[in-house]
Amino acid sequence: MQAYHYTECGLDNVFIEGMETGNDHASEPTITIPAIGLLHKVIAESIVNLPFKMTGKELRFLRTEMGLTQERLARILKVTNITVSRWEREETAIKDTAEMLVRLMAVHELELDESMNVNEVSEKVTSSPQNTPIRIDGSDPLRYQPLAA
Repeated sequence: MQAYHYTECGLDNVFIEGMETGNDHASEPTITIPAIGLLHKVIAESIVNLPFKMTGKELRFLRTEMGLTQERLARILKVTNITVSRWEREETAIKDTAEMLVRLMAVHELELDESMNVNEVSEKVTSSPQNTPIRIDGSDPLRYQPLAA
């Protein structure tokens, strides 16, 4: 069974493996994604645990999952709205301290099954962003799980 490239979340590096396919009225293959909230929580956990800097799209994903506008995130991080916009469009690099705070905020705000301290987060925010695939086990949609990279 081929992995489903889940671009509907706004990221181009998420793949769901083991999903059941069906057929629509024209006998075209279709995929139904149940429990999208759970799926997005697993994607957020995967982003928070990246061992390198996140991309602008990943920052935007976490921001929107936390229900924050660019303006609100900018106020929290003590930067301008345009700075957040530039980070998300990857025109400028995300400040390390800002990214660390966003990761810690995501753990708290999204109630992720992670416990990270500042030192652990600091170690993850060291090298350049990479567009590494985020692979999710979708064989049981009520128990989405990240797969090893």
